[in-house]
Amino acid sequence: MKKVLMYTLSTCPWCRKTKQWFNERNIPFDFVDYDLASDEDKKRIRERLEKERLDLSFPIVYIDDACVQGYNPGKYSSLLGVK
Repeated sequence: MKKVLMYTLSTCPWCRKTKQWFNERNIPFDFVDYDLASDEDKKRIRERLEKERLDLSFPIVYIDDACVQGYNPGKYSSLLGVK
């Protein structure tokens, strides 16, 4: 199984939809709610995104080394090989 990591916002409806999409398919994932993270974690996340030339548009989903920004079930399915 591929490793899934999400950066989300606790108040974002698209972030909730993304988590729901993965939960409905029983695909395990880790996530960090950026708005609830410590200042140190926020800094680390911002630095990673800047290095990868991404902005703070949530959700941000890493599937192994691939990154999908925004709610995009088609892309998630393609990268995971599921429907």
